[in-house]
Amino acid sequence: MSNYPKSKNMRTELKVDITFDQILSIVRKLPVQQKIKLSRELEKDTIDKKLTQLLKTFKTDELDLKTIDQEVEAVRQEIYDKQQR
Repeated sequence: MSNYPKSKNMRTELKVDITFDQILSIVRKLPVQQKIKLSRELEKDTIDKKLTQLLKTFKTDELDLKTIDQEVEAVRQEIYDKQQR
């Protein structure tokens, strides 16, 4: 018998130094379907990061719904006036 407590959830951490070229070599050996899946996951990750960055860029406390509504109405009026000429 072992002196270690029995546990269903065992967790092991492994640290490996791997270069980009090694990763690329491994990826190139994957079957096509797994490469496609990996590509989609990387694309999602990239899109999420870009969207987060974009939202941070446009975040402001200076705009409120009333200001946005006023601007929308002004643009609509401008378009309407151009159509009436």
